[in-house]
Amino acid sequence: MVQSMTAFTRQQLDLDYGSLAWEIRSVNHRYLEASVRVPESFRALENTVRDALRKQLNRGKVECQLRFQTEAADGAPVSKINVDKELVKQLIEAGDVIGSLASDAVKLSAAELLRWPGVIGTAELDKKALEHDALELFAVALKDLIATREREGAELSEFIGQRIDAIRAIVADVRLMMPDILAKQRENLLAKIADIDIEIDPTRLEQEVALLAQKADIDEELDRLGAHVNEVERVLRSDDQMGRRLDFLMQELNREANTLSSKSIVVETTRSAVDLKVLIEQMREQIQNIE
Repeated sequence: MVQSMTAFTRQQLDLDYGSLAWEIRSVNHRYLEASVRVPESFRALENTVRDALRKQLNRGKVECQLRFQTEAADGAPVSKINVDKELVKQLIEAGDVIGSLASDAVKLSAAELLRWPGVIGTAELDKKALEHDALELFAVALKDLIATREREGAELSEFIGQRIDAIRAIVADVRLMMPDILAKQRENLLAKIADIDIEIDPTRLEQEVALLAQKADIDEELDRLGAHVNEVERVLRSDDQMGRRLDFLMQELNREANTLSSKSIVVETTRSAVDLKVLIEQMREQIQNIE
């Protein structure tokens, strides 16, 4: 199946202790180049994430980022604030006792109580549970990324298929034109000889005509163009990694189009060669995004 290397996904999971969010973006690249950014407390997941990317993807520059936001903190895996209620009660009772002994004593405010050592505590979240949730969410994100790459790959395949049909049409037209082109070239050569009014050995004349036809013969180039587009279609239907092979086939198609242009003896075949090169370049640009 054709996969594009260009895709983006963002998956978020909201839980009691906060939210996890994975962002994965990929663009075309000659090889697989993975960049993984996670909060320090999730550093242990980095190798697992890289392994998953290597197993699921073959090419592309892939950037993965995990964001973790708690309700009370900013990034660290710390849950809700714990208030030592028993200690607060003791402090209030102690304040009441002092107030009964000293008339000018001021009661402790809420802010002062919160600053008292031991009143505020933080509870560490279950690290294993956090990592499990993060990995499950990553699996969802990676699956969505691959689905996006496949959808875009299907569009690229359709685009390339349209260009292949256009190339086949041009090859068929040129093949159909060639007998008339060669016949007209023979007539033009005979007309020029008649105009200068000289005697030429008929055998020599036929040799010159045959040589002209040989130089202008493009049957091999047309055959190879047809074979190459057939191979492009075969590769697109395969399950193998196809990006590099398709890129090579574009080079071969372009070479045949250039040869066709160099052998052109009339403006019609020159124009056809230019049209072929335009179609091939359009395919090549899109193939750069295929995995």
